[in-house]
Amino acid sequence: MRQILVAAMVALAVSISVTPLLIRVFTRRRVGQPIREDGPRSHLAKRGTPTMGGLAILLGMWCGYLAAHVIGHRGGETGPTASGLLVLGLATALGAVGFLDDYIKLSKQRSLGLTASGKWVGQLCAAVVFGVLALQFRGGGGLTPGSRQISIVRDISTVSLGLIGFLAAACILVAAWSNAVNITDGLDGLAAGSMGLTLGAYVLITFWQYSHSCALKAVPGCYTVRDPLDLSIVCAAGATACVGFLWWNAAPAKIIMGDTGALGLGGLLAGLSITSRTELLMVAVGALFVAEILSVLVQIVMFRTTRTRLFKMAPFHHHFELTGWPETTVTIRFWLLAAIASATGLIAFYGEHLSTTGSQLP
Repeated sequence: MRQILVAAMVALAVSISVTPLLIRVFTRRRVGQPIREDGPRSHLAKRGTPTMGGLAILLGMWCGYLAAHVIGHRGGETGPTASGLLVLGLATALGAVGFLDDYIKLSKQRSLGLTASGKWVGQLCAAVVFGVLALQFRGGGGLTPGSRQISIVRDISTVSLGLIGFLAAACILVAAWSNAVNITDGLDGLAAGSMGLTLGAYVLITFWQYSHSCALKAVPGCYTVRDPLDLSIVCAAGATACVGFLWWNAAPAKIIMGDTGALGLGGLLAGLSITSRTELLMVAVGALFVAEILSVLVQIVMFRTTRTRLFKMAPFHHHFELTGWPETTVTIRFWLLAAIASATGLIAFYGEHLSTTGSQLP
């Protein structure tokens, strides 16, 4: 528990203090966000807002994680694990893809950076490397960070994907979650606040997995996750790094996380879902991001098949803006949806534990 608190406090302090430094540097260098011309007209006033603020989030996450293990080492606790480093490595790799995308946007002063194929190549390469490494590093009981089984709240032992199937699933999850968070990052504070709630839920999930680990006591309902405590440290660092950034990113935003932060945070969700054996549970906990990307897919399918649009603009947070909701109203209500999704995921997680152990609610 001490390591989780240290990770949270250090990540918050680094993120909230580094972000204004980035604002000053990027403002002085005139590193400002281009705005898409087909978006809501109210967003044109944001043109020139400093971007690539995701650098502060990634730095806060790493500093929080490493600080927790420095403190833990002094207390005789275990050091960094394969699972924690792989998840942070995946987030950083996708953050690098996003950084390149942001850099191209800024250097060419356009709203499009990397080509779609270029971004896909970066995402899939990061996913394949992560997937291959996730099946290495056997720990106690022969557990690896990743599993070839399909997972809801825990592995379904009767369904095995095999190596190729696991790598394909990893590619799908990484691409889906990174793009979902990227699409959600369209309003001041929306993605950062929602990520804070989602990762906060996963702090509880992974810590519960640690306290009920089969490595500690093999009883009905225990969890076969390789490094749940380290994953909880990663989640705590990620959640508070987002909160620290949100201090400056809340409307009116003084800085935008850009693809650097959005792709990195999406990779964080994908990596957490795989290493905690909760790929399908993550769909419930991160339901807001799922709804955002589905709104884009539905809009595309409907327009191509019927030449009509379901939403005034996709992703659907823009739809509500165009119906007259103020941007801050959309953001706060979507935060509430993210909170409901996180709570629903936690209830499902705990309910599965009760059903597995045969316990009853107190």
